[in-house]
Amino acid sequence: MSSHKNSLSEYGFTIIDSFFDDQFVNEINKSLARSYDLCRKIQILNGIDAVTDGTVHHLIASHEMVYINVLDKICESETFNFIKDYFNGNFIINSYGGVINLPEKPSYVANIHRDVRFFSGEFPLMLNLLIMLDDFTLENGATYLLAGSHKKDEKPTEKEFYDNSHRALGKKGDILFFNSNLWHAAGINKTDQERRAITITLTKPFMKQQLDYPRAVGYDKLSKMSSQLQQVIGFFSRTPSTLDEWYQKPENRFYRPGQD
Repeated sequence: MSSHKNSLSEYGFTIIDSFFDDQFVNEINKSLARSYDLCRKIQILNGIDAVTDGTVHHLIASHEMVYINVLDKICESETFNFIKDYFNGNFIINSYGGVINLPEKPSYVANIHRDVRFFSGEFPLMLNLLIMLDDFTLENGATYLLAGSHKKDEKPTEKEFYDNSHRALGKKGDILFFNSNLWHAAGINKTDQERRAITITLTKPFMKQQLDYPRAVGYDKLSKMSSQLQQVIGFFSRTPSTLDEWYQKPENRFYRPGQD
């Protein structure tokens, strides 16, 4: 993992090849299609469908078990310690979504952006994971990544960005990791096929999650999860809502020690 650590530090991104096998990715894609249908109905109902086409948010809330299994596989691999080393301690999911890059129909993720609202410098506040559910090619809109831009506060001009960016070329089942300060953008899909991915952001545990993931998963499932998986989902950094939940021994607290 040392080469991945060096690449992430120097360039702001790295790719771990063949993390998930084809059979598992095919299972994810079936669930993603169902989750997209669910999210799309709500997007249309609430009148925000114009800018969200091809995006799926908070996959865990659609209650497809495969999304938990994705996290479990990461927790059981050496990648878990690689991520923990990046944060110099514990971490949790901040968001867990998906992107379906539709042919010639880019969503807002095609804009040049980074996934933190302010520049956090060398402080390891957030890390992006992009799980490739299809091969990423130049033709189907492989993500643009401006190497080294995670070290600068200023947003690059469009010319600077597109003249100097790398493309995240990879195979189905690869995971792209990148520093959330890195300026990036989805490419335009010029094929007649969808290009799919899961997008996860991880943060220090004190940062508020975009959705209450522990409650979405369900407290009744705790006994079936490893301590690492409980940590990553956010079960150890919840906000108590009653005095009884507050007055607990350290091992039973909603917000446990070591969540800084």
